[in-house]
Formats: sequence, C-alpha cells, structure tokens
Amino acid sequence: MNSLDKSANSSISSALSGEASPTLSRDAEITRLTEINRTQEIKIQALIQEVAYLRRMRYGVKNEAMSAEQRSLFEDDVIQDLAAVESELELPATPALPRSRAGRQTLPEHLERVEVRHEPDSCTCSACQSDLVKISEDISEQLDIEPARFFVIRHIRPQYACRQCETITAAPVAPAVIDGSLAAPGLLTWVATSKYLDHLPLYRLEQIAARQQVNLSRSTMSEWIGRMGFALQPLADRLSELLRQRQVLHADETPVKQLDPGAGKTKRAYLWSYRSNDLDEGPPIVVFDYQSSRSGQHARDFLHGWQGSLMVDDYGGYKKMFAADAQFAITELGCWAHARRKFFDLQVGGVHPQAAEALRRIAQLYAVEEACRDMDHAARVQHRQQNSVPMLMDMHEWLIRLRVATADGSGLARAIDYSLHRWPSLSRYAQTGNLPIDNNPVENAIRPIALGKKNWLFAGSERAGKRAAAIQSLFATAKLNGIEPSAWLKDTLEKLPVWTMRRIDELLPIKPAA
Repeated sequence: MNSLDKSANSSISSALSGEASPTLSRDAEITRLTEINRTQEIKIQALIQEVAYLRRMRYGVKNEAMSAEQRSLFEDDVIQDLAAVESELELPATPALPRSRAGRQTLPEHLERVEVRHEPDSCTCSACQSDLVKISEDISEQLDIEPARFFVIRHIRPQYACRQCETITAAPVAPAVIDGSLAAPGLLTWVATSKYLDHLPLYRLEQIAARQQVNLSRSTMSEWIGRMGFALQPLADRLSELLRQRQVLHADETPVKQLDPGAGKTKRAYLWSYRSNDLDEGPPIVVFDYQSSRSGQHARDFLHGWQGSLMVDDYGGYKKMFAADAQFAITELGCWAHARRKFFDLQVGGVHPQAAEALRRIAQLYAVEEACRDMDHAARVQHRQQNSVPMLMDMHEWLIRLRVATADGSGLARAIDYSLHRWPSLSRYAQTGNLPIDNNPVENAIRPIALGKKNWLFAGSERAGKRAAAIQSLFATAKLNGIEPSAWLKDTLEKLPVWTMRRIDELLPIKPAA
C-alpha cells in the first residue's frame, strides 16, 4: 500500500471513529464535500444539456427535429416508391381497376385551357352504319408545363414618307430599363427570379440556356442584374419609408458570407431584416438591409428618427435603443418563441419536469393568441386581459419560486433568468390588442434566404449584397401580399422607364388599402 492509500485510509478511519481531523473539523469537511458534490451536479447537468443540444444540431436530420423542407425530401421518396410498386403490380394481362376521382385536386381556374378534341375514327355506327348523334361530352383535364422557352421578339417599325415635304415618320423606340439590350422584360424577369427566388447561380442559368442553343454568358446576366438593381432601388427605398411609418416592427439578423478578394477568402456580413406587424392595419412589408457587420449601429441607423415598439431577440446590439437615456423613443418587445426555446433545449435532453411545466404554460399563452387571431383590436385587448394577463402573473410567481430552489449556473437557472430578466418586455403584449407575442413573422420572412444562401454561397461584394437585399425586399413583400413575384417584376420592368416618381407607390408590390 502506497503513502496516498495509507493517508486516505487514515482520514476515513478518523472520520468513522469520530476523531477530529488535524486540519478540518467533521462539520467543515461535510460542508466542503457537500459543496463539491453540488458543484459537480450543476456541472454535469450543464454538460448533459450541452451534449443534447449539440446532438440535436448535428444529427437533427435523422430524427423528428428535421425541418419541414428536410422531412419533405423523405416523404417524396416514399410517395415515389409507392407509385413505382403500384406500376409494377399493374400487369398488362390484368385489367386496371377503376380509380376513385374523389380525392383528385381541382386545377386552378386562372390557368389557360388548351382544348384538344378527340373525335371517333368514324361518325357512323359500326353496327348498322347509321349516322351518330352527339349526346354529351366527356371532359378530363391534365396539368402540363412548358419549360423555359426562349423566343425572339421582332420589333418592326414601318417608316412612312411625305411626298410633299419629304419628312419621314416612324413609331419611336420604346424606352427600356436597359437601353439597347437584347433582353426583353420577360428574360430579365426570368434571370432575376431564378437567382433571387429559386436561388440558382448564374452558371446554372447559362447551362439551361445552352441546352436550347442560346448563348447567355454569366457576365452578360450579371450586367443585367446590376442595371435592374439600380432601376429597382427607388422602389426598395420607398418600401423602407412606408415600413418606418408603422408603429410596431419586428427585427432580426442573419449572417451571410461576403467575398474578400484581398484575403482570397470570405468574411462574415449580415442581412438585417425588418418586418411590419401582422396585427396592425395596412399591407405587410418586409425590408432587408445588407451590412458588413452585426454592430447595433446598423439597426440604429436604419431606425433613426423612428418611434414605436420593436420586437427583437435578446441580442445586445439592440439594447442601446431601449435605454432610458437613449435618443430613441422605442419600446422593447420580448419574444416568447426565444424564451420557450430555452426550456425546450432542456426538455429534449431528457425528461425534465420543470421544463415541461414551463412549456405547458407557454403553450397556454399561444392557445389564447390562436383564439383571438381573427378578433379586432378592442376584442383582442379584452380577451388577452381576461386570459393572458392572469396566466402571465401566475407564471411569473411560479418562475420566481422555482428560481429560488434552482442552483446557480444550471441550465434551468439560465432558462429562468432569461425570462425573468426580460419579463416586462415579454408580458407587455398582453396589455394591448396590437402587439405581437413573438418574432416569428420576421424569422419566417428571412428563412427562404437563409436556405437559399447554401446555393449561392456568398455575396461577391458589399454592393452586390445591398443590391440583392433590395431585390429580395421587393420579392418577399410581393409574396406576403399574395402577389406573384415574377408577374409583378415583368409588369414593373415594362412600366418603370416611363413612370414618374410621384406615382411610385402604384408600382410597389403591395395591395392597396380597400
């Protein structure tokens, strides 16, 4: 037995026999060991939570944490496999069973109908040779598509001369967004929507055109997009002006990569997003602001002079706008979706009764919001005060009691502290009829861009990022208003060259007030 083992056995024997330790009393030793055990439990709990979170981030595609887009990939495969098996089972010698048409989808009425008539080979009866008489028609419809089809528009302007005064008259050349360009508005629209809505890099568009023996170089399409972005910038600026006229806004930011030519690699930039509140009157608007960093100064510059309520997460870049001595008259709104996420991360790490109870209480708050979704402001105020306010008061007291019994530094403590420290901003919505409960609307608006950036990888320059943000603002606002973006862009590109700035609002992709 070595000296360390002898020393340990001696300490244990002393403790069992009741003899005092030479350096520490029994009570002090128990206190010390209890504190060590408590610290270790907190550390283990924090590590378990962190491991569960990292596993969910790393392996989420393999379980129920997959996004809707990811799950749809596997659902599509299942449907394809079922169709293939059904096709294998349909043997030629076996007559096909009649299929029910009850669940067949109705084709949209606005689509063009191309009629194809199928007449019998003969209009005489095969039995008695008498003439056939039409008694009815059997009509069935199929959905078809014509892929990107390139064609040439020939503009012919006849020239007329006057025999007496020898003057020549001809129709003038119509102004265009890009003077002298071979691209018609339809082609410009296809390039822009493919790049910014379908997130297809220009080299893929070049390949698509090449399959039809059309030479569309990336450099040419890049020039078109640059000129389109310049022409559309006043519309994006006007959207920003209209957005800042609203009293309640959402804000969020997401990182994007920007090419850094001098370093031969990419650097991090940010796309700041601002969205109108769905509970306010007026058409929905979303504006993206491309900036080189995550500095809160960018948000302060965008909202300079604006007054109202701003829904944000807990990012510190927004805090200066909410300070009591700030030059901004902006009220902070807390996001319950972010508060819920803290407890959800605890729950996915294993059975956690306190986190489950917090999630249940937050679910009740959202159930109240669902019930009053279609109410007007006055009715929503009353509904929230009768239901949400008592729930929030009870939850606040419960969180305070739970926090007292929760060890500092644990995952549960951090989740509780997040909500308690932001409680005024989290509960503020329930006193009104127009303030939102969370920041999900702006996150939903920015999600398609976050998914698409995996395709386009990075912005080539800060100017390119700002141009993309302007075009994306117009497209995203069009979608929020139920306007087909490509149809809007084509119509706008045709009108824009001769449009006056006084009527610019008529070109915006928003539905006018009824």
